[in-house]
Amino acid sequence: MDEKGGFRELVGAELAEAEEGRAVVRMRAEGRHLNPGGTVHGGAISTLVDISMAEALNTAVADDDERPVTVGMTVNFMALAKPGVVASSARVRKGGKRVTVVEAEVVQEEDEEVVALATGTYTVVG
Repeated sequence: MDEKGGFRELVGAELAEAEEGRAVVRMRAEGRHLNPGGTVHGGAISTLVDISMAEALNTAVADDDERPVTVGMTVNFMALAKPGVVASSARVRKGGKRVTVVEAEVVQEEDEEVVALATGTYTVVG
């Protein structure tokens, strides 16, 4: 496993799009991502959200030596996610000197159903 990929590579999350203050990360949910009920585990969705929000913040960080660190995150689950591709679209909502607020929406790509909405608070360390 590539050290740079780390946990993201382990869960299969891939950066699909990135532009100033915004990022989309996709994950193909399969057996390893499912709970006993056969739907995508909330922890897998939360991981996807955290990665997408950090990537959105990365587009706004000027210094290559700085990196976003999660301070807090709230995920509201709107529907059950099924096996298949789920995508988290995140955008920086409000930046500050010490913390930045980022929002994300997770959709089931097959039918574009919103499965989760999230808000995260991040700080940048370097």
